[in-house]
Amino acid sequence: MRCTKCGRRAVINLRAHRLALCERHFVERFLEVVERAIRRYSLMSRSSRVLVAVSGGKDSLALWDALTELGYRADGLYIDLGIRRQNYSRISKEKAEAFAEQRGLRLRVFNLKEEHGFAVPELRRGSREVCSVCGIVKRHVMNRVALEGSYHVLATGHNLDDEASVLLSNLLRWNLELLARQGPRAEAWHPKLLPKVKPLCLLTEKETATYALVRGIDYVYELECPFSAGATSIAMKEALNRIEEHSPGTKLYFYTQFLRHRSAFAGERPSAEAVECKSCGLPASGEVCSFCRLLLKSRLRGEKGDN
Repeated sequence: MRCTKCGRRAVINLRAHRLALCERHFVERFLEVVERAIRRYSLMSRSSRVLVAVSGGKDSLALWDALTELGYRADGLYIDLGIRRQNYSRISKEKAEAFAEQRGLRLRVFNLKEEHGFAVPELRRGSREVCSVCGIVKRHVMNRVALEGSYHVLATGHNLDDEASVLLSNLLRWNLELLARQGPRAEAWHPKLLPKVKPLCLLTEKETATYALVRGIDYVYELECPFSAGATSIAMKEALNRIEEHSPGTKLYFYTQFLRHRSAFAGERPSAEAVECKSCGLPASGEVCSFCRLLLKSRLRGEKGDN
């Protein structure tokens, strides 16, 4: 397989675009698509201070690398969730730290256990899934660190596969509220919240993995989060992959057409009240935010266990 542009050996075949590209032309295109998403969806400006949430995986590290290559001021944030199974958190953190050190970038590390006395598996309560707890923790910590560091925007490595699978799940359930909120940029509804952006939203998982390999990014690729087995998103991705195999370009068309017409769901977005958590001072839907409620219940369980 030869590069469509120059005839050199191709490293990827993009069937949806009828393009086969060599290393150089693929990297050029990858960066162009990231920049296109940033401009098309007004994700950030050249003067923005960006905090990239990194997990040690291909998507977040590829995003951090791409933003740096494009000249954006981007620091990284690794949240140590204390997942000890398969040494998941330790290995992931090592990958993120090595990436930052090799490139002379700044990586902030937030250790949940050291800061609050509990790791994510210890915060799980009742039948609540670990993934749900993890989401609450990550959202709280990302916003807190970004706010304290005077950043302008939070960036995550969600790719096209991620976004299309979430969209499919929300449509199958007709979750109008979530459909109204989905998009490449989530605006802040409170002064103590930062906008969240997804610059990889137009690039597939295959493309981010290829970019990471071509750029020599050492990421966690043989290890998945031990709590992710059976997640609904995996089933949705598998379904979309089967459709994509039969009809290349479906994922991109599905997602971009939704973005063109998402104003139809705008009326479903609830009006958010500017309430601040009595415990941490960050925005909340009630007197105490979900994160602080998790901590409180975990402490109460610990106290009962000591008695």
